[in-house]
Amino acid sequence: MVAATATAREGRTIAAAPVLDFDTRLALAGAAIDHRLTRAGLAVAVNTAHIDIEPAPVIDAPPVTLRPTMPCPYSTPVATHLWKARQLLEERGWCKGAASNEQGAICPWGAIQYADRGSSHIHDALDVLLDAIRRDFQDAQSIPHWNDRHGNPYLAYRFLDQAAELAHGRNR
Repeated sequence: MVAATATAREGRTIAAAPVLDFDTRLALAGAAIDHRLTRAGLAVAVNTAHIDIEPAPVIDAPPVTLRPTMPCPYSTPVATHLWKARQLLEERGWCKGAASNEQGAICPWGAIQYADRGSSHIHDALDVLLDAIRRDFQDAQSIPHWNDRHGNPYLAYRFLDQAAELAHGRNR
């Protein structure tokens, strides 16, 4: 879109600069900020390259539970199973690449397996969780495949919560 033409001092007609819509201006501003941040990061790397530091020690401590344990809000068996899996995942910590790791952390699939061993609702809970995941991630092939593509536990928590709500809404 071109704005009205402007007249130069010599009498020539010059086309004014195009008027950019909000999305285009936002994209240009984002690109400019990315460029400035990249340059600033490079400057820090260059200016601190001579500093010899030791890497921070890795501390293998059990995860801290921030929320107090509360009673299960669901009355349906599959929703209760998913809620227990969510609590277990928060207690033990989240991992990817395996059902559990050496520190005891588990993935969402493992949390459902370990939440209530011997339960007849494990397969239903896995199905509901995959349904909840596929609402936002249509390309999710399986729960482990989806979990391994993410770098933090927050999506796992969120989708276990959504799956519990979904199961409760389905009266399962």
